[in-house]
Amino acid sequence: MSAALVVVIVVLAVIALGVGSISVAPLDVVRTLLGNGSRLTNFAVLDLRLPRVLIAVCVGAALGMSGAVFQSLSRNPLGSPDIIGFNYGATTGGLLVILVGGGSLLGVSLGALGGGVVTALAVYLLAWQRGVRGSRLVLVGIGVSAVLQAVNFYLIVNAKLADVARATVWLTGSLNNLGWEHVWPVVVALAVVGPLLLAGVRWLNILEMGDDAAAALGVRVERSRLYLVIVGTAACAAATAVAGPIAFVSLTAPQLAKRLTRAPGAGLLPSAWMGALLVLAADFVAQRVAGSGTLPVGVATAALGGAYLAWLLRRTRR
Repeated sequence: MSAALVVVIVVLAVIALGVGSISVAPLDVVRTLLGNGSRLTNFAVLDLRLPRVLIAVCVGAALGMSGAVFQSLSRNPLGSPDIIGFNYGATTGGLLVILVGGGSLLGVSLGALGGGVVTALAVYLLAWQRGVRGSRLVLVGIGVSAVLQAVNFYLIVNAKLADVARATVWLTGSLNNLGWEHVWPVVVALAVVGPLLLAGVRWLNILEMGDDAAAALGVRVERSRLYLVIVGTAACAAATAVAGPIAFVSLTAPQLAKRLTRAPGAGLLPSAWMGALLVLAADFVAQRVAGSGTLPVGVATAALGGAYLAWLLRRTRR
């Protein structure tokens, strides 16, 4: 099933690279990617559209893996970074850099990473009660996310108008106006964080059995959980730094991946592919439903995620 998701991502990427004001046929897209394109197709495919597609795939993969980690740790389908506050922490860190420090790409990246990790540690410590239980982690995270939302609104209300315009677009979650200079940071971050997450899969799968069973199997429960929290937050923060807080991808991608694969365990790789597919598809739709304008991708994912959340809550109630 993971292979099928990869194939769908590739097909959708080829379509996205060819559709636009400069139309390029799928075979010409492939030829251009292989280095045999014309000057016009090189400009349309390689310069204009390929960076956006790569960022969408990398950001979606990072969010999908992050969501899988936290849903597995909390043993709760609502235990994703954008519900339990880690995404808001990264948003606060990025906003502080944009509104106070000028907002360079490196600064926003470091601010988002720092804000996400600090928030994760705060939630972890506040949720500690002879260990960290999944339900307590979710409840504390929801409370912290509410506080951070208030902080974010305060920062925007008291900022300069020019900074507010830029921050508002970033807050929605957008891939607009992103180029090759934005590709490499997220690729490097994913190349670092991805293996660290995969290295912790064995602990993650054992922790799903419960703390007592994990301890009996030789896992250092709290140390392993803290490692996974920090690395999972880093993945979420890396995605947020580049594209802003894209809503609901980390919530929906792991659950959809599990329903497709029907495999036990956290399913990090299927979640990564599903996250990449969701962001890529949402961005493709968002570019074409607003006529001459372009909607931020976060608007499309929020619409999808809101419908999914309503369905999930109704299913849980039943």
